[in-house]
Amino acid sequence: MKLKALVNWYSTLTPQTVGALSEIYHEQAVFRDPFNQLQGQDEIVALFRHMFETTDAPVFHVIESQSTGSVAWVTWVFNCGIRGKKITIEGVTRLEFGRDGRVSLHRDYWDSADLFLEFPLVGTILRQLKKKMRLPQSHTV
Repeated sequence: MKLKALVNWYSTLTPQTVGALSEIYHEQAVFRDPFNQLQGQDEIVALFRHMFETTDAPVFHVIESQSTGSVAWVTWVFNCGIRGKKITIEGVTRLEFGRDGRVSLHRDYWDSADLFLEFPLVGTILRQLKKKMRLPQSHTV
C-alpha cells in the first residue's frame, strides 16, 4: 500500500506533478466523486489537469489518514478559487489498493452543496432549502 506516497502527492500536487499519478494509481483505477466516474490513469490525469485549468490555486490539505488491510480512508480540505470566490470543501476519500500497492478504487465523499452555495442563483435556492429543512432553534440542545 502506497498510502504515504499518495498523501504526499496530494499535499504537494501541482500541474507539473500530475503525471506522477501513474506511480500511485493502477492503470485501470476507478475514480468517483460527486461529478465524475472515471476509469484509467489517462482519465484521472485529465481530471486533475482540468482542475488546474478551471480553478485558482487549488490545494489539498490532508487532515488524517488511516488504513486497515488494503483499504484506507483520508480526510481532507480542498481550497481553491472559482471566479474570484474562495471555495473550501471538506471531504473524505475511501481507497482500495491492489496487490502492487497502487490505488485500484478511489471514492470521494463530499457535499457538492458546499460548492453550489457559493453561486448566486443556485446558492440562494440551496440556502432557502437548508433553512426550511433545518430543525428550529427552539428544538436544539
